[in-house]
Amino acid sequence: MNGKVRTRFAPSPTGFMHIGNLRTCLYAYLFAKKEKGTFILRIEDTDRERYVEGAVDLIYRTLETAGIKHDEGPDVGGNYGPYIQSQRKEMYLEYAKELVKKGGAYYCFCSKERLESLTDENGNRKYDKHCLSLSEKEVQERLSKGEKFVIRQNIPQKGESSYDDMVFGHISVKNEDMEDNILIKSDLMPTYNFANVIDDHTMGITHVIRGMEYLSSTPKYNLIYDAFGWERPKYIHLPPIMKDANRKLSKRYGDANFEDFIEKGYLPEAIVNYIALLGWSPKNNVEIMSMQELIEHFSVDGISHSPSIFDEEKMKWMNGEYIKKLTPEEFVKRSISYFERSKIKGKYDYTELAKLLITRVSLFSEIEEKVNFLEEFESYDPEWFDNKKMKCDKELSLKIIKESEKELKKLDGFDEEKLQCAVEKIAEKAEAKKGQVYLTLRLAVTGKQSTPGGGVEMCNILGKEESLKRLEFSRKLLENALKN
Repeated sequence: MNGKVRTRFAPSPTGFMHIGNLRTCLYAYLFAKKEKGTFILRIEDTDRERYVEGAVDLIYRTLETAGIKHDEGPDVGGNYGPYIQSQRKEMYLEYAKELVKKGGAYYCFCSKERLESLTDENGNRKYDKHCLSLSEKEVQERLSKGEKFVIRQNIPQKGESSYDDMVFGHISVKNEDMEDNILIKSDLMPTYNFANVIDDHTMGITHVIRGMEYLSSTPKYNLIYDAFGWERPKYIHLPPIMKDANRKLSKRYGDANFEDFIEKGYLPEAIVNYIALLGWSPKNNVEIMSMQELIEHFSVDGISHSPSIFDEEKMKWMNGEYIKKLTPEEFVKRSISYFERSKIKGKYDYTELAKLLITRVSLFSEIEEKVNFLEEFESYDPEWFDNKKMKCDKELSLKIIKESEKELKKLDGFDEEKLQCAVEKIAEKAEAKKGQVYLTLRLAVTGKQSTPGGGVEMCNILGKEESLKRLEFSRKLLENALKN
């Protein structure tokens, strides 16, 4: 096929963006950009029963969030519109009528009852080409009477239909195994089987990229191309993404919703990076790639024949790697909503907290739990001060806390540098090691055994007044524990 590469993503507005759909979109985008081609967004909304209000806006929003920018589409225009199928209704019917004249399709007037009678003992139903035998005169008479009809594809009964897929190689299907599917429904709307062929041809699509579930139905589409005398596009079919070894990810069951992952605190670029590797491997085996790097490395020969299992833990790890590359300011900007929904909203310096959290969270949704020590300080188990590993017990911890109160009260500034100097003095006066001071100080001012930073960082964020208040509480707690 000559000319500039043109690929398309053609989602149906039936709900949220499934990860499998987004991967198809991503590969179509990467292939087009790698080949210096054009990437088109087309909305396939002919199935009105499954149409979900607001789903088109969700498609736009998802692509924008994911950093996938289409060159042509309903919202940006282009020379091949309309880019919404329901706005192309008249065109499909005219093409279908032309296909009837060429012998590639025929009118069918069969009733629902007759179609149901074609069901065999196993519950299978296949249309028997009954209306193909109608004369042109009889067809016209029935049309003129206003009888309801559909237009069916006329598939040869003998021989095979084949094509070469760029991933799976030579594909061949016996014609007798294919059915004369409906192309135009009784409401005069096209089925997917017909509309996608007409749209791909009239929009100049050179490469069709979609899931491998269409491998066996593609010969039907090719027969339509052939009947019109059109050049077939090239095909790139993709292996499925699996939930586990036996189950596919399914939109029907709510699996892998892109916006849910964003809400969990994943960075869009991390999601995109991860799903790019579900079914494709770059030649250099690198894992962390920007969109531009994905474009540069993408190649069809790296697409796998085998299904990929969606591993959220792996994606979570990758998200953590992306977070580590953020500056504290970028971290706050991109996670502000998670700080704002926590109990410390507006009370502490988010940027200072970000410095601690960048290397300690894999998801932004972990922020709320990580910072709750700043607000939730309550009675805790004094036995926690007995740490065999650090050779620190309650008696030594009490000495450290008393010396900490003295030294912190003296400070006329409360930054990390001055706090570090105070730790040196506390360790000396309490006859303790610095590690013992850090451990005791952290527990004493947070009431938590695990925090996103050490005692000095915690005091720095809490400030002088709050740190001293908490040290006093912990001192009294330990004193009471030692009395008893």
